[in-house]
Amino acid sequence: MLKSLFSSSIRADVLSLLLNSPDEQFYVREIAKLLRKNPSGVKRELDKLEEMGIVISERVANLKYFKADRTSPLFPELKELIAKSQGLPGAMKSLLRANEVKLAFIYGPYAAGEEAVTVDMVVIGPSTPALLIGLRDIEKKFGKRINCTVIDEEEYKLKKRRDAGLKRILAEKRITLIGRA
Repeated sequence: MLKSLFSSSIRADVLSLLLNSPDEQFYVREIAKLLRKNPSGVKRELDKLEEMGIVISERVANLKYFKADRTSPLFPELKELIAKSQGLPGAMKSLLRANEVKLAFIYGPYAAGEEAVTVDMVVIGPSTPALLIGLRDIEKKFGKRINCTVIDEEEYKLKKRRDAGLKRILAEKRITLIGRA
C-alpha cells in the first residue's frame, strides 16, 4: 500500500528506514546496502525528499549523511502512515535493517496467525541500545509486548545444532524478518 502512494518503491523504502530510525544518520551507500537497492536510485530519492523538507543532510568529511527531519510538519503523519501500512513485521524489519541485524524472525502464536498479546522474536546479531529503544517504541505503537531473544552470530551457529529448544523453534511456523534461518 505504501509503495502505491509514492511514485517510487525506493522512496517508500528510504522513508520507512529513515522515519523508523529518526535519530540515526545514514550515508547513501549504507542505505543502498541496507535496502538492497541501487545507490544512484537511493541518492535521487534522498535528494527529492530533502527538497520536500522531509529529510535533512549533513556533510561530514567527504560523506553526506541523511536523516529524517523531525521538525518537518509531515514527520508525525508519515511515520504513522508507514507504521499502519507495514504493520508490526514491517516496522520490525525497518528497525532491524537500521541496526545491522543478520537474521531475525518471529515465532510462536503470532507467527501461527493466532491473536497474541506477546510477540516472540529471535534476533541474531548485535544488541544495541538503538535496537532496544526501537523495540520499545514498536511495542507502544502496536500495543504488543515483544519478547526478544538476542543471540550472537557464533553462539547461534553452535546452538542451531545442539539446542533442542532452538531446534523446536526453527521447526515451527515463523515469520522471517531478515536473513535465512
